[in-house]
Amino acid sequence: MKRGNLLTRAIYPGSFDPVTLGHLDIIERSSRVVDELIIGVLINNKKNPTFTMEERLEMIREATKELKNVKALSFEGLTVDFARQNDANLIIRGLRAVTDFESEMQIAQTNHSIMSQIDTMFFTTSLEYAFLSSTIVKEVAFYGGDISGFVPPNVEKMLKSKYAGAHN
Repeated sequence: MKRGNLLTRAIYPGSFDPVTLGHLDIIERSSRVVDELIIGVLINNKKNPTFTMEERLEMIREATKELKNVKALSFEGLTVDFARQNDANLIIRGLRAVTDFESEMQIAQTNHSIMSQIDTMFFTTSLEYAFLSSTIVKEVAFYGGDISGFVPPNVEKMLKSKYAGAHN
């Protein structure tokens, strides 16, 4: 989608702790409408992640290795600053339900007011993943439930390893 000499470079920010099939749905679909997609894995000091930054990046890179215009990087701070550092002009966000829209719209408007060159594109999650979140995946995995329909095989393996013997 080159416009003249402009490149459409987008970022898809999140904690991805872990990446789910819902995330991958958004990644695959958005990668088809931009020249480059950078998955920005957020270092959030307010959260205590299950997986290290290196593990999250590894899971994403393995799950997206077939998508040649996608890469994963970590970042800390404001999403707009990460976008600026990577010459991105678009932020990708996924919407699972109507309840997500209000907060996501507020964030998008804030980002645009901070950096007017940045726009946000919303993708509605495919219906089969509308209920899915990293939190739900981790809870099901913790109790030994079947998560094969929620995450790619590499993530399932890492979750099983992480929670092996956690709940008996």
